[in-house]
Amino acid sequence: MQSCCSNIVFVFKVREAKITEIKINEARENYRPAAERASLLYFILNDLNKIDPIYQFSLKAFNVVFEKAIQRTLPAEDVKQRVINLTDEITYSVFVYTARGLFERDKLIFMAQVAFQVLLMKKEVNPVELDFLLRFPFKAGLTSPVDFLQSQGWGGIKVLSDMDEFKNLDSDIEGSAKRWKKFVESEAPEKEVFPKEWKNKSALQKLCMMRCMRPDRMTYAVRNFVEEKMGSKFVEGRSVEFSKSYEESSPSTAIFFILSPGVDPLKDVEALGKSIFPFTNRRKLGFTIDNGKIHNVSLGQGQEVVAENALDVAAIEGHWVILQNIHLVSKWLSTLDKKVERYSIGSHEDYRVFMSAEPAPTPDTHIIPQGLLENAIKITNEPPTGMHANLHKALDLFTQDTLEMCTKEIEFKCILFALCYFHAVVAERRKFGAQGWNRSYPFNNGDLTISINVLYNYLEANVKVPWDDLRYLFGEIMYGGHITDDWDRRLCRTYLSEYIRVEMLEGEMTLAPGFLVPPNSDYKGYHEYIDENLPPESPYLYGLHPNAEIGFLTVTSEKLFRTVLEMQPKESDAGGGTGVSREEKVKQVLDEIIEKLPEPFNMLEIMAKAAEKTPYVVVAFQECERMNILTNEMRRSLKELNLGLKGELTITTDMEELSNALFYDNVPDFWTNQAYPSLLGLGAWYADLLLRVRELEAWTTDFALPTTVWLAGFFNPQSFLTAIMQSMARKNEWPLDKMCLSVEVTKKNREDMTAPPREGSYVHGLFMEGARWDIPSGVITDARLKELTPSMPVIFIRAIPVDRMDTKNVYECPVYKTRMRGPTYVWTFNLKTKEKPAKWILAAVALLLQV
Repeated sequence: MQSCCSNIVFVFKVREAKITEIKINEARENYRPAAERASLLYFILNDLNKIDPIYQFSLKAFNVVFEKAIQRTLPAEDVKQRVINLTDEITYSVFVYTARGLFERDKLIFMAQVAFQVLLMKKEVNPVELDFLLRFPFKAGLTSPVDFLQSQGWGGIKVLSDMDEFKNLDSDIEGSAKRWKKFVESEAPEKEVFPKEWKNKSALQKLCMMRCMRPDRMTYAVRNFVEEKMGSKFVEGRSVEFSKSYEESSPSTAIFFILSPGVDPLKDVEALGKSIFPFTNRRKLGFTIDNGKIHNVSLGQGQEVVAENALDVAAIEGHWVILQNIHLVSKWLSTLDKKVERYSIGSHEDYRVFMSAEPAPTPDTHIIPQGLLENAIKITNEPPTGMHANLHKALDLFTQDTLEMCTKEIEFKCILFALCYFHAVVAERRKFGAQGWNRSYPFNNGDLTISINVLYNYLEANVKVPWDDLRYLFGEIMYGGHITDDWDRRLCRTYLSEYIRVEMLEGEMTLAPGFLVPPNSDYKGYHEYIDENLPPESPYLYGLHPNAEIGFLTVTSEKLFRTVLEMQPKESDAGGGTGVSREEKVKQVLDEIIEKLPEPFNMLEIMAKAAEKTPYVVVAFQECERMNILTNEMRRSLKELNLGLKGELTITTDMEELSNALFYDNVPDFWTNQAYPSLLGLGAWYADLLLRVRELEAWTTDFALPTTVWLAGFFNPQSFLTAIMQSMARKNEWPLDKMCLSVEVTKKNREDMTAPPREGSYVHGLFMEGARWDIPSGVITDARLKELTPSMPVIFIRAIPVDRMDTKNVYECPVYKTRMRGPTYVWTFNLKTKEKPAKWILAAVALLLQV
């Protein structure tokens, strides 16, 4: 009887357990969306090191954020509401935790990736449309039928129009050109309503159209998209208070400052230390350097031993250790990593480690160990941006006492203010990329303070102001000491010759359009003068054309989409949601390239055709040889990858890199190493390569110099320009070292030319950046708004003796191969100008061979 009862109880308990299990599973399933969101966010975090290897996050650190988010979530009776609250809190907590350790330029990339991935998971966006937005495929070689769209933008519109959702977009733009023109040319089209029925399209579809029409406004448009889909708190840009970050730290969680030029996080740590009072024997003792509770070690020059001793003492006594610039001691970093890990357990509860380092300039040069980065709370401190903030910041380095210390008070104050403006300009000009400076330089506050000391000494030691000496010291030594590029040195000198001259003492000299040198004032008065008189932020404040900002914003948005594309998950069906697998897409691109790849030039045949080895013939030989090296490498690597995809060869690292490049429309590194500088994507780069081959084929048929030569079509354009000098030197029996090139811009386009010149050469295919060429008057003039790189007419180039060179009313214009400028320098062309050359120097006017 007892066993019978036991059996009945057992059966009931089994049944009850099954019901309980079902209920638990149901409850668990309710919470799955929150778990999926957390998982998605962790993998996005894990991919941030693709942007910069200094962005490392561990699962352990993520779990801490995840658990705190659950604790902070508002309770709710309804399970569905509870899950929504959890999902929102987890997303926002992870966002805040991550964003404080990202540079401003990378925060939007992170926000966009989170928004796109969340919407993909919810199936609220079409993967094909997202793929278009990120890749921006466009039909090349089309001419835009409307004046408000560039040819590349029109090519994108044509691709969009092939999709059902965008059917007839191209014909609608042509048919209602006036309405579309008003929309496209508005100052902030992302805030305007799209014309006609296109205003009813989804937010992502509007982004796709906007990318074709106004690429320069895409960073703003994406920010608005994130705000609409995720909420305004994701774009508010509030910085987390340092004290909050400190509360999250512990002996096992260090704080890691990612440094920017001109920022010192030590002040923040010291200020926090004074405000924290741990109880020790009932006496309040703050953390300061003076009372020995903060150990501040600037690394470099044998300071490693000092740092190790500081860590040993601090772990026992409960002190703080600040290790500054750890990137300077690469060999010691593994020791530091082990020591920090050892003291993360069993140390005094007040023990803290603060580290700082600059990010590496390239991923290859990154040296900070993963262990130091991934568990630490990362914080970026960036200097304020914009001319207004930078000018105030420069002036803040001085006091009223500084202004009064010189006997030549008026001259001293006047030059000091101009130097503050100069300092703000050279620092902030970096944001314009290659149009700002050819290379990036670490200008810092020390440059300005030392320059002011030099100014004081020279004014005290001389009866008259030594203008030339001062400009030389500032431009060639104090600031010029950083500068390694000759064109940047010229720019620096020109700024100083415009800002620091005797006319400034007479009162009517401007530092920027509408911004006069201030009248004599006191320290507070100068700050007020800036607030009241400095014009709004614009490229004009730096001497640049407004197009410089459009160019800079366009490059920024292209980088944003390129990075987000490369961060997309690499599932097998990752061919942009098009139903084509990644492997199939790679194979498709590979087959297209191999099919059109030209045969190598037969060098023996070509040499046999040349009756005489003139300088031009030698250039043709060299170009054909280099083209053969490039196309042979392309053929070899593509055939190898093809065998790998078929399974006949093991996939190597090189094959993997080539496969990724083909998928992302990038030119593989081992092709660019054999090629010429170019910023084009793979599709446009390959079309350009085929044009170069065609030009060479035409030229080597009979070696007659083409009517006009496509200068950009050479691997080495300098060799062709040198050949012009060599040919004319031989013909006229002139010494080659006493010759230079004479450049005359014609009034004709390539199509108008019928025969080559008797001597020298016509060249075409150049573009001007920063200004434009006025054909009727034959001089450089201001660029038209939104016309970033207008094409140049045909240019007649010949060689002349140096003493015949006309140097009056000319601007020495650098010629570069690409917008990257710097290392792609080719030659200097003297172009006619009615304006002062200084205007074009500050506007960074240059000729480009490829845009």
